Amino acid sequence: MPKLPVCLAAALLLSACDATWNDPYPAADAGGNVLYTAFTDRPKHLDPAQSYTEDEITFTAQIYEPPLQYHYLRRPYELVPATVERLPHPRYLDAGGRALPDDAPAERIAESVYELTLKPGIRFQPHPAFALDAGGRPLYLGENVAAGRQSIADFPATGSRELTADDYIYQLKRLAHPRLHSPIFGMMADKIVGLKALGDALAAAAQALPPDAWLDLDAYPLAGVEKVDARTWRIRIRGKYPQFAYWLAMPFFAPVPREVDRFYAQPGMAAKNLTLDWWPVGTGPFLLAENDPNRRMVLARNPNFHGETYPCDGEPGDRAAGLLDDCGAVLPLIDRAVFSREKEAIPYWNKFLQGYYDASGISSDSFDQAVRVNVGGDVGLTDEMRDKGIRLLTSVKASTFYMGFNMLDPVVGGLSPRSTRLRQAISIAIDQEEFISIFQNGRGIAAQGPLPPGIFGFEAGEAGINRVVYDWVAGQPQRKPVEVARRLMAEAGYPNGRDEKTGEPLVVYLDTTGGGMGEKSRLDWLTRQFAKIDVQLVVRSTDFNRFQDKIRKGNVQLYYLGWNADYPDPENFFFLLDGNEGKVARGGENASNYANPEFDRLFARMKNMDNTPERLAIVRQMNAILHQDAPWVFGLHPKSYTLGHRWLKNRKPNDVGNNILKYQRIDAVDREQARRAWNRPVLWPFALLLVGLAGLAMPAWRAYRRRERAALR
Repeated sequence: MPKLPVCLAAALLLSACDATWNDPYPAADAGGNVLYTAFTDRPKHLDPAQSYTEDEITFTAQIYEPPLQYHYLRRPYELVPATVERLPHPRYLDAGGRALPDDAPAERIAESVYELTLKPGIRFQPHPAFALDAGGRPLYLGENVAAGRQSIADFPATGSRELTADDYIYQLKRLAHPRLHSPIFGMMADKIVGLKALGDALAAAAQALPPDAWLDLDAYPLAGVEKVDARTWRIRIRGKYPQFAYWLAMPFFAPVPREVDRFYAQPGMAAKNLTLDWWPVGTGPFLLAENDPNRRMVLARNPNFHGETYPCDGEPGDRAAGLLDDCGAVLPLIDRAVFSREKEAIPYWNKFLQGYYDASGISSDSFDQAVRVNVGGDVGLTDEMRDKGIRLLTSVKASTFYMGFNMLDPVVGGLSPRSTRLRQAISIAIDQEEFISIFQNGRGIAAQGPLPPGIFGFEAGEAGINRVVYDWVAGQPQRKPVEVARRLMAEAGYPNGRDEKTGEPLVVYLDTTGGGMGEKSRLDWLTRQFAKIDVQLVVRSTDFNRFQDKIRKGNVQLYYLGWNADYPDPENFFFLLDGNEGKVARGGENASNYANPEFDRLFARMKNMDNTPERLAIVRQMNAILHQDAPWVFGLHPKSYTLGHRWLKNRKPNDVGNNILKYQRIDAVDREQARRAWNRPVLWPFALLLVGLAGLAMPAWRAYRRRERAALR
């Protein structure tokens, strides 16, 4: 009798071999047009006036639409309209308000005027802030609106309306809101006419109001912004600043409707995270359907999106790569994107290999499993990855990492021949190629200056090398021998690492925030680099806030920092070394406090120019000055390595255009088949266990039956 249930159970288990038991998603989602990915750091701000970090723009760029965007496929990066009919062409005015020609010298231009006109028919996503009652009044505006509601979904009625120029103007005013502390207010207050005055007026008004009271921005004018009609507005910029067009592609300049701001400002809303910082409202292809940043976040298709189409042109190679297969298709190409939070790299990686995430980066722990580097340095996928149909996308990021010298320091700073040769010697001694190989798994290229690839003025090959640090040998840059660095040390007055006058050994200090896996080995390596030229390195580790304070006050000698491009222009990198941006003197972004009058003169001339051969010639001069002065040890430009499954289409590396989700497509059928094939439950051990248990149970069962029979006799 007991044999039948045991065998039946085993048969049932074995018959379930085709089932996927470890699928982390609901069965109802199987085969859905959903992109699955992960995030590690929870976003702190989703309000476009405040958000500025990479983990935040992953979401905000899909929800909000600034006037401009970057073409998804073209390289170099090219601005194209997003919500406006055409790219704005600035008009130039002199100090008397008279029109100037396009080729007017920058010093004559007092103001640049940007006029923008919206495409008709663009509508906001459905949202309760737009819901109206029968009399046309806001449905959810009044006392106790927040009572009994915990989520935006608790407001059953929603509405929408068409995007207008007023929405963009309102957001421009929000940059000056004293309670929002927008990270770009200071910069834009120097550029947008009247923005600083508005900030002062709003600060005074806010002081007269209770802390949670709504500040109606419509009551305060912004002199430099003019509404022309319902779909057109003008922005006046001080002087000539062509980079302003790049800012018009960032979420800071996305529209925020007044009624949404008013809706969220009601009493009790903020206490329940019913804020724009938690529940953004935009016109973009997606809306935030679920926000649980400790677990998962979900973007869903915005039903009101205005029908943008997939591009039909790009750069050479895009067609062969399948990147033009969806030419003319209506965007977005997916219905939802599910972002699950993964705090550890290994679970993230394993779920990617199981097909439960559609794309993944490559951590150091997984690098050898995913990537194979041949003797020539070429990178390819391992057989395991290729067999799964996984594809590798690589690109050099528009970023630079460097070790800076504090030019105010009496030992390593200044432009004297002594300190300059010391900095040059250190620049040669620190072997960036070795660092990239050991600590970056080869994911980076040694920097020849501040500009990364993809930025105007970057030059590959012999034309772009730093000739203070490198020679050009057999078609490749080759770091100068350590003997050259030691000779420079002697010329600087430090033969064999000792001051030739006092005989004291040279000791230099590196301030760092420290911490993190592998930090000790990296610092040990760096200490050995300095030892090659007999310099003693002392590392002073501190917490981030203390480090920032030391940088602000100039109480450092050496430090490490990096910079990610805000926009693809050389001005966005060279300004980090502009004397007018000195950290100590002016509180700017020049943490090295470098000041070379000739460099500053060239920068002032270059920054407002269009990309012409003349501008390239100036960039070359600026790079030559930096190579000679060596205010930084030019470190590396990191390489991005991204893996994508074969069913994820239209993926192309993009470092400055962040609204990329709308272009991606999923072959859901292929994914479902792969998941089932890769995640079949291994059931024979269970069946074997059941048979074993049955075998163990049989003697006891027989003994029990014998006792029963004996009792019956």
